[in-house]
Amino acid sequence: MTYPENFESKTGFDKIRILLKEDCLSPLGKDLVDEMNFSTNHTQILDQVNQTAEFVRIIQEEDEFPTDAYFDVRDSLYKIRVEGTFLEERELFDLRRSMETIGLIVNFFNKKEEEEYYYLKQLAEGVFTFPEIIKQIDRILDKFGRIKDNASPLLSEIRSEMASTQSSISKNLQSILRQGQTDGFIDKDANPTMRDGRLVIPVSPTHKRKIKGIVHDESATGKTVFIEPEIVVEANNKIRELMSKEKREIIRILTIFTNELRPRIPEILDSFLFLSQIDFIRAKALFANRTNSQLPTIENKQQIDWFHAVHPLLYLSHQKAGKEVVPLDITLNEEQRILLISGPNAGGKSVCLKTVGLLQYMMQCGMLVSLNASSKMGIFSSIFIDIGDEQSIENDLSTYSSHLTNMKYFVRHCDGKSILLIDEFGGGTEPQIGGAIAESLLNHFNQKKAFGVITTHYTNLKHFATETEGIVNGAMLYDRHLMQPLFRLEIGNPGSSFAIEIARKIGLPEEVIQEASEKVGAAYINMDKYLQDIARDKRYWETKRQNIRQKEKKLEEITEKYEKELSGLASQKKELIREAKSEGQQIMQKANAIIENTVRKIKEAQAEKEKTKEARQELEAFKAQLQEGGDETDNDAIATKIERLKERKLRKQQAAVEKKVQPTQEEALKPGDLVRLKGQSTHGEILEVKGKNAVVAFGVIKSTVKTEQLERVSKNQVKKDISVKSSFISTTTADDIRQHKLNFKREIDVRGMRGDEALQAVTYFIDDALMVGADQVRILHGTGTGILRQLIRNYLQTVNGISNYRDEHVQFGGAGITVVEF
Repeated sequence: MTYPENFESKTGFDKIRILLKEDCLSPLGKDLVDEMNFSTNHTQILDQVNQTAEFVRIIQEEDEFPTDAYFDVRDSLYKIRVEGTFLEERELFDLRRSMETIGLIVNFFNKKEEEEYYYLKQLAEGVFTFPEIIKQIDRILDKFGRIKDNASPLLSEIRSEMASTQSSISKNLQSILRQGQTDGFIDKDANPTMRDGRLVIPVSPTHKRKIKGIVHDESATGKTVFIEPEIVVEANNKIRELMSKEKREIIRILTIFTNELRPRIPEILDSFLFLSQIDFIRAKALFANRTNSQLPTIENKQQIDWFHAVHPLLYLSHQKAGKEVVPLDITLNEEQRILLISGPNAGGKSVCLKTVGLLQYMMQCGMLVSLNASSKMGIFSSIFIDIGDEQSIENDLSTYSSHLTNMKYFVRHCDGKSILLIDEFGGGTEPQIGGAIAESLLNHFNQKKAFGVITTHYTNLKHFATETEGIVNGAMLYDRHLMQPLFRLEIGNPGSSFAIEIARKIGLPEEVIQEASEKVGAAYINMDKYLQDIARDKRYWETKRQNIRQKEKKLEEITEKYEKELSGLASQKKELIREAKSEGQQIMQKANAIIENTVRKIKEAQAEKEKTKEARQELEAFKAQLQEGGDETDNDAIATKIERLKERKLRKQQAAVEKKVQPTQEEALKPGDLVRLKGQSTHGEILEVKGKNAVVAFGVIKSTVKTEQLERVSKNQVKKDISVKSSFISTTTADDIRQHKLNFKREIDVRGMRGDEALQAVTYFIDDALMVGADQVRILHGTGTGILRQLIRNYLQTVNGISNYRDEHVQFGGAGITVVEF
């Protein structure tokens, strides 16, 4: 529900209807523009806005969507419901082309994937197309929409006879014409012409007696008469008869076709309803494309959380003039339902009000809206607006009376699902009582949990909003130095009317301004200045916040890019490892085969020196081949394994041939050997061997250990183990460092902290920066007395890894920020 009746003209939606009609291809779409109305059905609204959003993509991305032949033949179809009626040639031709367009549109969506244009495909599902009717029409009409000669045998015969007769008439007339031109009583450039459906010759009135025949007409000047020669009268009469026969045959053909078409009229009308919806959706999409409108998140609750909202008509107007529109950010929710906007005159308060009303109404009419796509919108059951001068001489209403009449309606009908839009709340009467009534009404609206955007200049309302839950102040910003409005809404603080400043700018005498200032008192003037200072400071920090947001967004994009690249590298690493393992397995299989073959040869040779030497040479050759072609690390491992296997086999052979027992490890251990405890990785050096015990130095600790618990290790193995230990970082630690890098912020704010607190925070911050490898960070300490800045810089001098530090550029904070480079 909307109030008042002229809601659309007050918000400007009537102009949007006009613009939409201009984008429609036929009356089919224009009728739906007229029928478009305010809806509270969440599902219906979602369907309509999603259809429009999908069509915007079609406009931007597709070149083949059918946009020709959107003809409205509904009246013709309604007409032929009566038996004996028929479609005229033109009507039939329009029907045929429109049916073809419907078929092309349905085929367009059928060829697309389900998720590509989901809502429009749903709309096109089940729509009738009529290829057989199109074929029937093509047998009757030619490509120009005229009845074909072969539409029936009789029609073909009639037209053939007409052509023959006309040819005969033409020959006779040409003969008379040439004779007359030769005799001089007919002009040289004269040609036969038609009058009343009969071929005649133009002749000067002075020579009309020279041609026997019938005078049918004369020119407007009377200088030419048109004579039908006697010789062609009969032939012309025959032509008239044949034309009548032709018309009757055409009517018969069209009647037969119409009788066949009549039972399918309901299906055809349904298809034309689809065509009208496509025309309507296309018009909305074109408007959305021109106004840069988007599809926000629409939830089935009452809320307004808008970013960069603009009035679409103002956007189009400024676009033509080459000007920018200042966007509007506004939030209404359960905690702050009513926004009370104050500020200077001509500062944009009314535009803000109209923007809220228009965009909310557009969305609930199924249109896209001109705001950022990340915005959130809700559904309101009613929108009430009170704006402009509604005084009426006929109804004996003053401006204030009309406002009170509207307020009476608002009080009776508003609820928690209503949104109220009130301009210049409380104005139009004596300020003290007007402000009191306005405050009472505002309290009543708040108690009924209504939502609203209200503009005012009244100080008592600003105080009431500050002290009351559910109501929040807002200000339209004003540049006090340039003396011009900024047209930006800022929520949280009341605005100043800047009456004194505007009066000075206009040129009001200073003594008048000074006297007025004395009358209102210094307290009021100072309060206005404080409000201006708060607005200025907030504007500064808002700019800083926007810059930080942009930098954070850029950082997120870079982080996301690097994460994708890391993911790709990880996949490549896995693939390379897999390939390396596969290649290693093949090498190991080949090595094992050669080793087994070598062992077999040694066994068969019974440890003969020459045979053993040949086997060893073959192994050495294979080892050299691996070292040339394979990875160095893998080759070392394979060579070590080959060597161990070779030694093991040879020892067994020697044991079998020589029947000697291999000396035990305990007998082989001697002072100076490097050893380790079996099953452990700690290395030590033997200092002394005492029978079955050995004194071993593990670092600075000496210990007596049984020799059977020790095993000898090579110097290379010791170096390798030490290298592995020194380079090892646990997976958990690596993950923590990586997470720390992702979450690290390159800026710290220590304003308001005590010296020791700030120094501790900066210490941790610099440590983190060094750990994650940052190249530059910023420390926000403010200017103040400069003590905090000096403390921090004294600390920075002591930190290794800092190349320099300096003040930030004056545009970005100057001496209030220290930039540290590593």
